[in-house]
Amino acid sequence: MDESLTELLDAAGKGDDAAQGRMFALLYDELHRCAHRQLGGGGETLSTTALVHETYMKLAAADRLRLESRRHFMALAARAMRQVLVDRARRAGADKRGGSAAFITLDDRVPDAPSTASDVLALDRALTELEGIDARAARVVQLHFFGGLTFGAIAELEGLNERTIKRDWQAARHLLAATMGADGAT
Repeated sequence: MDESLTELLDAAGKGDDAAQGRMFALLYDELHRCAHRQLGGGGETLSTTALVHETYMKLAAADRLRLESRRHFMALAARAMRQVLVDRARRAGADKRGGSAAFITLDDRVPDAPSTASDVLALDRALTELEGIDARAARVVQLHFFGGLTFGAIAELEGLNERTIKRDWQAARHLLAATMGADGAT
């Protein structure tokens, strides 16, 4: 008998490590699709599978990971993917100024070409600032950009309509562009 995601979330929240593993297996394909879109089908420094596995390792390392819903899991996975990519960018920047990492754009689609580590770090700083201004818009960016989710999927996860999510995305793009533009001017 197949377990539902709700049952696995409940068991994992109660400390069942095996349930956490089964939950990851159940969501693996979805995470793989998100990572594939995030990396544009792969990259020189990090493969799709490696990103998914590093994301899982970050999530699994959390002591007593308490997951409330699929939305909560996807939000944590998107944050973990962001952290993995930012850590890679920091290492690349430390190794060689201008090392390659994921391409950063505030376009309406997930990026698909390499760029510089400094771009990843600039986006991370700007997104951190946005979290203090508009937490929901920051979640939309994180889920769309780092998690690779569509606006429809984000709307479902957030319990909002897609039009609201798109408005949040547009507002976030403007705030991030202004913040990143200010970073570039200094």
